[in-house]
Amino acid sequence: MLWAAAGVAVLGFLIMLEVAARRYGLPGPITNQAREVIFAPRSGPLLYAGMALMMVVLTWRQRFVAVGAAIGIDVVFWLVRWAVGAEMNFGNGALWVILGHAVIAVTRRTGPERVLLLKGVGLGLLLVAGHKTGDTWLLITSKTRPDVLDQYVATADHALGNPSWLVGQLVTATGPVGAHLLNGVYGQLPLAAAVIALYQLRNVAVERRFPGHHLVRTFLVIGLIGPGIYMLFPVVGPVFAYGADGGQWVVANVWPHTPPPIHPPRWMPFDEITPRNCMPSLHTAWAITLFIHSRKGPRVLQWAGTFWLVATLTATLGFGFHYGADLVAGAVFALTIEAAMRAFDRGWDWPGLRFALHGTTVFALLLVSYRYLPTEMARHAWVFGPLLLLSMASVIHGYVRLTRLWDPEATPTQHPGPQPAKPQPDLV
Repeated sequence: MLWAAAGVAVLGFLIMLEVAARRYGLPGPITNQAREVIFAPRSGPLLYAGMALMMVVLTWRQRFVAVGAAIGIDVVFWLVRWAVGAEMNFGNGALWVILGHAVIAVTRRTGPERVLLLKGVGLGLLLVAGHKTGDTWLLITSKTRPDVLDQYVATADHALGNPSWLVGQLVTATGPVGAHLLNGVYGQLPLAAAVIALYQLRNVAVERRFPGHHLVRTFLVIGLIGPGIYMLFPVVGPVFAYGADGGQWVVANVWPHTPPPIHPPRWMPFDEITPRNCMPSLHTAWAITLFIHSRKGPRVLQWAGTFWLVATLTATLGFGFHYGADLVAGAVFALTIEAAMRAFDRGWDWPGLRFALHGTTVFALLLVSYRYLPTEMARHAWVFGPLLLLSMASVIHGYVRLTRLWDPEATPTQHPGPQPAKPQPDLV
């Protein structure tokens, strides 16, 4: 019943976004996903990542058949597109295989096996649909929020030392090599998440059930709630508001070489194209979640999770997509959502509920301070800068304490040394 209710809720949400997108004369997430059954997909690797998540419920023989079928279908599509001169890309085969298994679940499976296969199909489609949903959300933010709060966040960012300007200069100094590397990491975050999720779900086919909590759940909830906050706190980012990419709408073309001056901020109009997707930084939130879930994997996954976190934070600042204040809010947001998801899985025990309330309060205070105290924050940076970092540190510390409470480390068994033999009583 829970899975059915979740499916109905997701479908209703997608329909709502489809209707909203149609109001602006553009296709919504359902249309964009449906067209990829035939036309060239926008992201082939993402479709194959979704298929890989779906295959966690299959046996190894079924997995080989699924991969072979997907590649074969893609080859056929590739040859037809090449013959008619159409746009070239891959990924249709993966989507066909996912949809095909949905048909198999309904027509060829019964009972728990049907439910398990439908869960796998839903997991794969959710990863793909989440990406399409995000695109539609960003469109809605640009159309419905004509004014943005960049001057407020940029002013508050003086308390942190204007990190976007600093890292932007460092990335610029690395030249095209560093930019291409960071751009690849930034753009393929969903693919990295799929790799971590595959490790977490590796035993589903054997145990015939999903674990209570895994990476995909937190990823989806972050992607669902985050864009709603974009609507409340619209921000486009320094590369648009203070850089060349903003065109005629910029405050001043000073990013990344000259930090903006401190002056009373105001709402500023912006175009109807650029997404208002900065506050909080969801790339930061997703990268932190990926880092957390990689900690229980093998060493190579731990190193990969660390690399992806550092590279994502560098890219978000270095490309001018976010202010430092966005990253602080994104970190608090991610830890709060992750803890809340684990607390929900455990039945909302008091420590989990208390931490969720603490994280929500800190996050709300951050947004309020960015909106109503930016000038004071900039003029008293040595006071507010440490306060911002301490507020984030309190959430990090609380999360670490909470996870240690939930997952206590095993106490090593003490092996006593050789004991002296007990004297035997004299037998008379």
